[in-house]
Amino acid sequence: MHNAELTALASAVQRHATPDKVVNTPVPELKLSCFTAPTEMTSLVYEPCLCLIVQGSKEVLLAGESYRMDPAQFLLVSVDLPVDARVLEATADQPYVGVQISLDPRVVGELLAEGTTVSAPAPSERGLAVTSVEPPLLNAVTRLVDLLDTPADLRPLAPLVLREITHRVLTGPQGLRLRQIALAGAPAYRIARAIRWLKDHFADPLRIESLAAQVGMSSSSFHQHFKNVTAMTPLQYQKRMRLQEARNLMFSEKLEAAEAAFRVGYESPSQFSREYRRMFGAPPRQDIAALKTEYAT
Repeated sequence: MHNAELTALASAVQRHATPDKVVNTPVPELKLSCFTAPTEMTSLVYEPCLCLIVQGSKEVLLAGESYRMDPAQFLLVSVDLPVDARVLEATADQPYVGVQISLDPRVVGELLAEGTTVSAPAPSERGLAVTSVEPPLLNAVTRLVDLLDTPADLRPLAPLVLREITHRVLTGPQGLRLRQIALAGAPAYRIARAIRWLKDHFADPLRIESLAAQVGMSSSSFHQHFKNVTAMTPLQYQKRMRLQEARNLMFSEKLEAAEAAFRVGYESPSQFSREYRRMFGAPPRQDIAALKTEYAT
């Protein structure tokens, strides 16, 4: 259905991408991916964004739930979520090609205030979904990537196209997921506030009752809606954020495991090592050594 458009977009992405990497672009909200072979599962944190699959396929795991994306599909992420992801299908002749575009909740709120129409409210939904891309959204994404060919046009035009992309997502089949996090008072909006707090304070002790009260919810309602949105309990979410940050500290800043554990809020190095191995499949020292070997090749 979208073959010609996807082929053109794949060519545009590959003009500006680096093989086997995720690269930033002069548009801060735009990242491009190109991989010539399937990849191992990688842990990361998605911020609100859409990830469009142009060529190849990808799998994302959220707390054990599997989401597969094929060409002409996109992943919509409405809140910060710790996930595992891997490229499933890619070859040198037909590389995996993907586009990731950050979505600004403030722009979502502005569009709603201006009268953008979306479907009626519903109970809080998962903060992640896969859906087929519609022609107007695909066209807007292609125009954004094409702007990289004319740097003089980026500053005046990129913000307009990004706003259009947000509008297209907001008025599309998954628009409710974005609408929820921008409507003050909606349960998902309150959960999004709690998630932002957890992201900024994951090393602090977590008191569910206090955080629930902070966002104006009872403990039981908070727990239910948090799991609806993230597929995790608040404690599970905090643990994943802690472990992923510790892994980043050991890999990027070369911290020892005990120091990284302390920095992210663990008091017991042995508990940290057990939970780290459970999440990443190997003890900290062995896992970081394997990562360094992988990134050196």
